[in-house]
Amino acid sequence: MAMPEDDIFTPHAARSRPPFGGAQARGKVIDQDGRELPDGSMHPQFEGFHFDFRNSSANPFGNLTREQRLQRLEMIAKLLDVAFVVPGTNVRYGIDGLIGLIPVIGDLITTAISLWLVREARLLGAPWHITARMLANVAVDGVVGMVPVAGDAFDVMFRANIRNVRMLRRWLDKQPRL
Repeated sequence: MAMPEDDIFTPHAARSRPPFGGAQARGKVIDQDGRELPDGSMHPQFEGFHFDFRNSSANPFGNLTREQRLQRLEMIAKLLDVAFVVPGTNVRYGIDGLIGLIPVIGDLITTAISLWLVREARLLGAPWHITARMLANVAVDGVVGMVPVAGDAFDVMFRANIRNVRMLRRWLDKQPRL
């Protein structure tokens, strides 16, 4: 098929038809089952549909209780540190040990997740001395984890996230209930 000469020499902005992103469909619209869809609004039942995360019922993380937030942190820490067992042994490891096998990037990702756990602890009201100890655990885990092979073994054995959540739990248990 030959291109008209005005398409070759005319810049995109000066073309008579809209660019690809603004073009309307020229043929029939067919769904995945091969049926032709009528013109007009594709899904009129969704007009006006939107998400409002300010409403507590729409946001699954919105208004969790202190205990629910702590349980969420414990589940994430277990997933990161002790979710799996090496077959034939009692050695447990988690996603942290697996992702940490990716040089540098894996350790950065797991350190970022661990820092999020520390942030959540701070939002739960943990004082500076608890968060400082938690940050020290994350720093040791992150720095030593950068060492190839030995760092990955250290990640499996040190379990910084479990330590941090346990430390937070002990501090929260000492606090008066409101």
